[in-house]
Amino acid sequence: FIPEPYADYAYEEVPLPLPGDGCNQTISCPHSYPLFYEALELSSGDRFLEIGAGSGYGAALAREVVGEQGLVVTVEINPNTYRFARSNLEKLGYRDVITILGDGSLGYPPLAPYNKICVTATCPTIPPPLIDQLALSGKLIAPVGSPHSVQALILLSKLPSGEVKKAKVDEVLYVPLKGKYGWRLGSI
Repeated sequence: FIPEPYADYAYEEVPLPLPGDGCNQTISCPHSYPLFYEALELSSGDRFLEIGAGSGYGAALAREVVGEQGLVVTVEINPNTYRFARSNLEKLGYRDVITILGDGSLGYPPLAPYNKICVTATCPTIPPPLIDQLALSGKLIAPVGSPHSVQALILLSKLPSGEVKKAKVDEVLYVPLKGKYGWRLGSI
């Protein structure tokens, strides 16, 4: 899942560059995936939406957790990063992971609702379309805050009543979310 020039760093706790537009496409540190998935309580049979496909690694891990009864959809806005993720997933046998080229801040309505949503880039606020696509009793995790400083990792829970609760899980540092509900290019 790592571009060949960075293969020696595959197990290092550092984000690594990915194919993209040369600006802010990275694969997250290895520890971040279990942190996110444990907070979400990702489990067998879940309908999982990932915003920011990266290398495809997060979607592959999620697929292993949700199993054959689950669903994994990953959305990537950058065409080069999308192609890299899709190629990795197909090459390694994860052909049933649905990989979408599009604006992740809008989610992916055709397969909603999802009971778990993971955003892998920092948002100004949690995008309303993602909250709308979150199932009742579902959970969403996202970094929220400026891309230039430490961000709050927020776990949002949608109660059976539809009420939304938020809790800070940790502090993190992620690249900016792009798209309609992401950071505007002039503001980052």
